[in-house]
Amino acid sequence: MTIREFLLENFAGDLEYHPRRAALYLALGATALCSWIFSAYENNITLIPLVVLLGSITLLLKGMFLLRKSSEGLGLSHQEIAALSDPSNRKSLPSITTQAAQVVQDFGTGPLLLWPLLNLGKDFDQSWIDPPLFHVFLAGAILFFLGGIIRRGTSAKRQPSTPG
Repeated sequence: MTIREFLLENFAGDLEYHPRRAALYLALGATALCSWIFSAYENNITLIPLVVLLGSITLLLKGMFLLRKSSEGLGLSHQEIAALSDPSNRKSLPSITTQAAQVVQDFGTGPLLLWPLLNLGKDFDQSWIDPPLFHVFLAGAILFFLGGIIRRGTSAKRQPSTPG
């Protein structure tokens, strides 16, 4: 598997139009965002609330993509997009454990990719001298790879073994 295929599988591979999954992602993202908004101000700039904030942003964005009918063909070739119109070629929903692992992976993508935005916090609050940039990045990387490992483990169990 090439790096391009790995990134497409993890970031764009499951962006087909699915309103129920979108509602789940939007609800989880809004819940995480509300937990950050309504927590005490002193706690908002510590490690875990910052990870929750950045993770909620990615869950909300992915929820919006899952609501778009045009996002179904993202990352596919022209032939694969044309084959999507055939009902027999539709992807079936993954198992609950695979979906939960995908949510963990998508949640971890926020801190993994959006940690540079924490530098903007110094512009708004002059008392915030040393944001935990590396720790937020590391927490995002751990969540991302943990979700990926769980997805690989659950997808390997579902595939039928061939006698050798």
